Amino acid sequence: MASNSDSIYYVLTKIKHHPELVVGEKAQYINTISIFIKDSLKIADASFYFPDNRLMVNRLSYDFVAKNGDLLEEFFAKTHADKQNYHDVWVTTSHVPQMGVYLLELSFE
Repeated sequence: MASNSDSIYYVLTKIKHHPELVVGEKAQYINTISIFIKDSLKIADASFYFPDNRLMVNRLSYDFVAKNGDLLEEFFAKTHADKQNYHDVWVTTSHVPQMGVYLLELSFE
């Protein structure tokens, strides 16, 4: 199911403007960036988009990617990718209550 979630947009924008919310970042693979943020951040529908101890994976809709390309480019720049020719963006999210963080991973395909 493709997502154009306002909640995901809110989290990405919040991270961009408030980097102090970021607990850690990891570019483990060439085309991904994993970001851990404090779970004290208030997020609409958090239990849906950031389920406890399990992963939620969605492809961002083409409309979302087109509309928010500049924002996504900032996160893409943190990957180890050498070319900017992605077509799809997948978002993986989770809540890790034991660590007090939300996981947000972007995969650029």
